[in-house]
Amino acid sequence: MPNTQIKTDYLIVGSGAVGMAFADTLLTDTDAKIVIVDRFAKPGGHWNHAYPFVTLHQPSAFYGVSSRELSNGLLDEVGLNKGLGSLASGADVAAYFDGVMQERFLPSGRVQYFPMCDYRGGGVFENVLTGEIFAVDAGKTVDATYLKTTIPSTHTPSFEIHDDVRFMPLNDLPQVDQKPDGYVIVGGGKTGMDAVLWLLGNGVAPDDIRWIMPRDGWMLDRKNAQSDIAFFKDAIGGQAAQFEAIAACDGVEDLFDRLEASGVLLRIDPDVRPKMFHAATISQAELAALRQIKGIVRKGRVQSIGVNEIVLDEGTIPTSANTVHVDCSASAINNLEMKPIFQGDLITPQTVRSHQPVFSAAMIAHIEATKDTEDEKNALCTVVPLPNHDTDWIRMMMPFMMNQYNWSRDPELRDWLRENRLDGFSAMVRSVSKDDAEKQAILERMKAASMPAMAKLTQLMGQI
Repeated sequence: MPNTQIKTDYLIVGSGAVGMAFADTLLTDTDAKIVIVDRFAKPGGHWNHAYPFVTLHQPSAFYGVSSRELSNGLLDEVGLNKGLGSLASGADVAAYFDGVMQERFLPSGRVQYFPMCDYRGGGVFENVLTGEIFAVDAGKTVDATYLKTTIPSTHTPSFEIHDDVRFMPLNDLPQVDQKPDGYVIVGGGKTGMDAVLWLLGNGVAPDDIRWIMPRDGWMLDRKNAQSDIAFFKDAIGGQAAQFEAIAACDGVEDLFDRLEASGVLLRIDPDVRPKMFHAATISQAELAALRQIKGIVRKGRVQSIGVNEIVLDEGTIPTSANTVHVDCSASAINNLEMKPIFQGDLITPQTVRSHQPVFSAAMIAHIEATKDTEDEKNALCTVVPLPNHDTDWIRMMMPFMMNQYNWSRDPELRDWLRENRLDGFSAMVRSVSKDDAEKQAILERMKAASMPAMAKLTQLMGQI
């Protein structure tokens, strides 16, 4: 039996980025009372266990909660992100979310926060330190854990690792204290890129790195994801080029050729056709650094790692007992199934804009606070599927564009987007002077190509 009974308007399960962004908007838009439950000791979700050299892949301006700036507003002056908006470190992000909880949520008097608690379902959770059991009578429950993030430090590889193999999660890489025979990076996604870039940045020779890449991936140019008006041609011009590429393409392969030619998508090797799209965002300098690695192994997934050889789907490669093998094979998000966001008393935040889960959470909370019926809310919150395969870029764009179109037709949502810092682009567009011919021409290009692009996407969907 529960020891403690609580009554609240919203029970939010999970104080990661999604749960925090949702709660923040509820605090702004309503007078609701909120209970937040999480299994970690501090808010921030997986950031509590991030590897020590992790940073955001997108500019800090697009991350966090709506009410509080994470970015310092500056451009990086050194490093591989030079000239672009700063990227917060994992430590910065964890401290930021803790500050939001301690300095905004709790002082409001409307938020109760229960860390170190396991949620059992049905409004019941248990404090793992004390054993106390709580029962929450909530008007609505928000499952902010649905988009489950895999933590590299606790990931269990899907392949066999023999005894005496030097194998470690990405988190332990900075603990290497003697030069090994070399480094093998297992995984071609975002964490694999981070591992390679960290090694190169710390002076490891490119020839000492082998990179097992089961699938090459398409990537996004970070220059096109800047919120500063100085990057209007890249950010908004990139969106116009994207719509034009879709509208003009003759098929799926031609679409990706056009997206690459217009600078929307990037790939490591121009001679290898990517089969993956996980929305990794990199700078041109980072891309140039990654291209230094010539020991990229494209023989499928790892089956086993032995002391002398690595067995892959399509062959073997040699290794040694003194080679460091780094596990970067975890998927960032391992739940790709979609469900309606609003279902009775349950709200399940998912992405309603591609690549932006925290913006999506804030938008969903705002629509929950301002719209009346479940049908209306779901119509404005079509789920944008998380991408995996290359052609998922097409599946992702259809609902993304439809949501943008529906939001643009609602005056209140247009105003909210313009003022919300997590959106970034709406304020940039609305700030353009009618006398600025160059920027107005870009906006006209985007407007002219948007409807033809939607029509072409419908055709492309039939080809995949």
